[in-house]
Amino acid sequence: MARLFGTDGVRGLANRDITAELALDLSVAAAHVLAEVGEFQGHRPVAVVGRDPRASGEFLSAATVAGLASAGVDVRDAGVLPTPAIAFLVADQEADLGAMLSASHNPMPDNGIKFFARGGHKLADELEDRIEKRLRADWERPVGTGVGRITPFVDGADRYVAHLLGVLPHRLEGLHVVIDAANGAASVVAPAAFEAAGARVTVIGADPNGENINEDCGSTHIGGLQQAVVAAGADVGIALDGDADRCLAVDADGRPVDGDQIMAILAVALKDAGRLRHDTLVATVMSNLGMIRALDEHGITVLQTAVGDRYVLEGMKEGGYSLGGEQSGHVVMLDHGTTGDGTLTGLMLAARMAATGKPLAELAGIMSHFPQVLVNVPDVDKARLESSTVVSDAVTAAENELGDTGRVLLRKSGTEPVVRVMVEAADEQQATEVAHRLVGVVQAELAL
Repeated sequence: MARLFGTDGVRGLANRDITAELALDLSVAAAHVLAEVGEFQGHRPVAVVGRDPRASGEFLSAATVAGLASAGVDVRDAGVLPTPAIAFLVADQEADLGAMLSASHNPMPDNGIKFFARGGHKLADELEDRIEKRLRADWERPVGTGVGRITPFVDGADRYVAHLLGVLPHRLEGLHVVIDAANGAASVVAPAAFEAAGARVTVIGADPNGENINEDCGSTHIGGLQQAVVAAGADVGIALDGDADRCLAVDADGRPVDGDQIMAILAVALKDAGRLRHDTLVATVMSNLGMIRALDEHGITVLQTAVGDRYVLEGMKEGGYSLGGEQSGHVVMLDHGTTGDGTLTGLMLAARMAATGKPLAELAGIMSHFPQVLVNVPDVDKARLESSTVVSDAVTAAENELGDTGRVLLRKSGTEPVVRVMVEAADEQQATEVAHRLVGVVQAELAL
């Protein structure tokens, strides 16, 4: 049976895969498991719960709150707030756990639930496995004063915005910022934070109606933001996703600035301030070689992990690093938060512009993208990828051909019978030729 928890909580089609019953049962099981490992010892447990504005989040949040309260947990219901805001509030309130109802950048019909442990950290795999095993197990229900109480967390948003402003290294006076909030969880707090930081703010994609989250807007559809920035004559555009845990940007001429460029800018800014621990950035193997080369010239090492924000976070914690992230714009600054925070990332990017007086295009020019060709090879036996000597020999030959001007990456899809072939090279034609040559080898050798 497939594991219920994925790399970012439990996610699927709302009211089919992610039902009210499942949300309630997961919440009960989470409360029981955390109690068993001693998280609630000696005190009455408290949880913080939030959601993004999807219509299904209304009933799923209600079910989650009900499950926790029925298990004896007092719940502070924060309503619609970004995922990183809930993580922050769990730590800020010294709560015992948190729950967030969101499917992030997924389309509106999906939803999901993720839990945070004390301190606002994601649950360890071992705890998630224990929660799965405890689903719908018999339990003794508290009665009377033993049941949890539910109260609205009325100042949660204000506390989160104050936190963002408190860590900002430079105010944003003189900057005109366009924010695309993806009709999502940061539709209120992101504009409020940028305005309080001194920026002139134009807002798009900030009218959530429960149905329009991520719909032709936000970090997965930045065309509207590009047009809005140019039309407004703004200095920068900030694109968030549905739960605002990631951020992409647009410069004054409407050119996109991806997560690699953002990480490069922030890494140099932190190094200049003496706050880039061990002069190291943690990124995934999908980050562009151009970023790695550029940061090397600034004395910054790039430590690469497997694809997925959880692996980035693990690498950061193990090495004691302060900055990490993904090309998708999921950036983690461990000095200020426990998870990716799109609003914080956007604020820090704007602060670097304000502090240096440089336009975003100039800052983003710190790196040049190497041409990157990515081909998904379907209907192959991905399990034999590592054991095939023919494939490994082909990869070695390709690497020798590219030398230090490119790289090759073959990896298995986590959910499909697909092998992903990625080739970077200084020349796009060479990258394309090498990639398609490797695709042919994979198709021939790993055919089902």
